[in-house]
Amino acid sequence: MKTILVTGATGKVGSHFVPRLLQRENNVRLLVRRAEQAEAFQKVGAEVIVGDLSQPESLASAVAGVQIVVHLAAFFRGTDQQRIRTTNEDGALALANVSLSAGVERFVFTSTSNVYGPGLHRPGREDDPLQPTATYPQSKVAAEQALLELYRTRGLGVRILRLGFVYGEGDPHVHESLPLLRQWHPAKRLHMVHHADVSQALLRAVTTAGIDGQIYNVADDAPVSLAELRHLNGLSEDASDADTAFKNPWELILDTLRIRDELGFRPIYPSYYAARDAGAL
Repeated sequence: MKTILVTGATGKVGSHFVPRLLQRENNVRLLVRRAEQAEAFQKVGAEVIVGDLSQPESLASAVAGVQIVVHLAAFFRGTDQQRIRTTNEDGALALANVSLSAGVERFVFTSTSNVYGPGLHRPGREDDPLQPTATYPQSKVAAEQALLELYRTRGLGVRILRLGFVYGEGDPHVHESLPLLRQWHPAKRLHMVHHADVSQALLRAVTTAGIDGQIYNVADDAPVSLAELRHLNGLSEDASDADTAFKNPWELILDTLRIRDELGFRPIYPSYYAARDAGAL
């Protein structure tokens, strides 16, 4: 039985993924900054290690005896630009280096669909040039590049998942984000992915052999417009401050053929509507 280390276990993605991982009778170890954050997981079988990505010396015990690392921890909110870069770039690199020293076989890293930027005039593909415009996706691109360099030079078994807009299962992400999107044209679409499908993609990245160095977009089958999303959440569909024409219908839209063809991924919730109808929001 493999031992799997998960970082970011108490975050939005991690808190939904870890229970699914535990259901599969894996040896699950969690790296957290405060032990009390993970008490619920500890009660159902997870091992908890206290450490911090900003303190590389605390990471060695976390990866000792581990075969697989799932690195979900990230910092993306707030105005502390340096903390975003330090956590997302330096933290990922530090964890990858100690993982290599410990003989970790697979290193799964979550990135973001925002790395593609606004310039493409079709769905973003994994091999496209990246044009991130904000600090958070820029930090993810830097981390991706550093990890792929470790794959090429030292054999790090990295697998990268670029996630669409994550939602579902009580996560307030949609409600938190809608007020921040008033500058968007109502017709602009979000390519979304339910927590159940993020977990599905992570499990496939963890278990599939022969995909080291690969990148996969993760999203559902039906991007939804901002107007639809507002309506579905009880807000006025025209509640927008947008004063410019809708220029690029493909911005933030992902091509998901690779993960479908190579990992057999099929969304459990192929659209936001499907998740709503199933009571999975």
